Amino acid sequence: MGVLPKGLSSVLAKAPTDVVILSSLRTPITRSYKGHLKDAYPEELLSVVLRATLDKTPELDPSKIDDVAVGVVLSELGGSKAARMAMNHVGFPSTTSLYTVNRACSSSLQAISSIAASIRTEAIDVGIGAGMESMTRNYGSRAIPTSYWPALKESPVKDARDCVMPMGLTSENVTSRYGVSREDQDAFAVKSHQLAAAARAKGNFKEEIVPVTTQFQEMDKAGNKVGEAQTVTVTEDDGIRPTASLEGMAKLKPAFKPDGASTAGNSSQVSDGAAATLLMRRSTATALGLGDRIIGKFVAANTVGCKPDEMGIGPAVAIPKLLGQLGLQNKDVDRWEINEAFASQAIYCLRELGLEEAWKDGKVNPDGGAIALGHPLGATGARMVSTLLHGLGRTGGEVGVVSMCVGTGMGMAGVFVRE
Repeated sequence: MGVLPKGLSSVLAKAPTDVVILSSLRTPITRSYKGHLKDAYPEELLSVVLRATLDKTPELDPSKIDDVAVGVVLSELGGSKAARMAMNHVGFPSTTSLYTVNRACSSSLQAISSIAASIRTEAIDVGIGAGMESMTRNYGSRAIPTSYWPALKESPVKDARDCVMPMGLTSENVTSRYGVSREDQDAFAVKSHQLAAAARAKGNFKEEIVPVTTQFQEMDKAGNKVGEAQTVTVTEDDGIRPTASLEGMAKLKPAFKPDGASTAGNSSQVSDGAAATLLMRRSTATALGLGDRIIGKFVAANTVGCKPDEMGIGPAVAIPKLLGQLGLQNKDVDRWEINEAFASQAIYCLRELGLEEAWKDGKVNPDGGAIALGHPLGATGARMVSTLLHGLGRTGGEVGVVSMCVGTGMGMAGVFVRE
């Protein structure tokens, strides 16, 4: 097994053993229950990004792809059967294997990391780390188990009981414990929408988004069908609100407790979408004549545990550990993508990590985050990697970090380099 690079020069250095990335694509992210992907199946969305991955690199024989890992949180049977059906449906041979991964909000970053580990240890040569989620179809329990061992409900261990605490209440804990005001949360949310709206207007997402053609049934407020189902082609994220304002945010009622600060406006959106990243060893890319297709490389990733009742602090513990392992400092990072599960925890993490000025300078979530773009749980990590790599490509940056909090009390972070 290889040793992690140490120091910026080592992280940027190229070697035949590097795990490189040839494409990183995503569907539009749309609002659950209302958006134009609400009637799409998660595996349908997965099929679109998997097919687009093949089309993006037509010189690559699909039989060379050894394994596909798919992050998914809510789908029946872990999504494994439907995901493999979707993979075969769009042109992958049966010799390509597939498995699904569920590490809650970091599932598809874990999928990418797991594929990278398999490449690094020479278990495989080429793989795809992906993610899919339809929260429209599968969010009925709000991601809280409905049937589990009764002894856990009355466990004397608070951290065990807190693993099923609603995410909104963990956000309120961060708000009260670490002094994050409602006003700051609303201001953060407005800026997320403003940044995302500006990015969309400039076409920043066009290179990463794959259009989805699917069926859409319009419904009225009473849940009745309006007209016939239509075939639509979805090309843009639809949760972005260009007119978001502090005044509008201030009018929203707390969503999780009567005297709380987290609202529907300063929390991430419930969303539908999929994403996929193609990885291989650099020497394999060279041997296959794909060296000029490389857009970046995976450096390393880690996951760190924290208390379940304040799971939102996860990035603040995962990022320092990972940067320390790599001998990197904040100043070495050109772009940060930190998931906005809630404005409360995103603000806390920026403060704790010393990134408030970087955020003001447009180095953290410069194209907006999950408050504006949405958070399709199993797909979010791969979506963020796509946004990171394409963003670094536009600005000429090299080192990027992706990080998110994880339900039940974890943080995950990954370091990537754009080439």
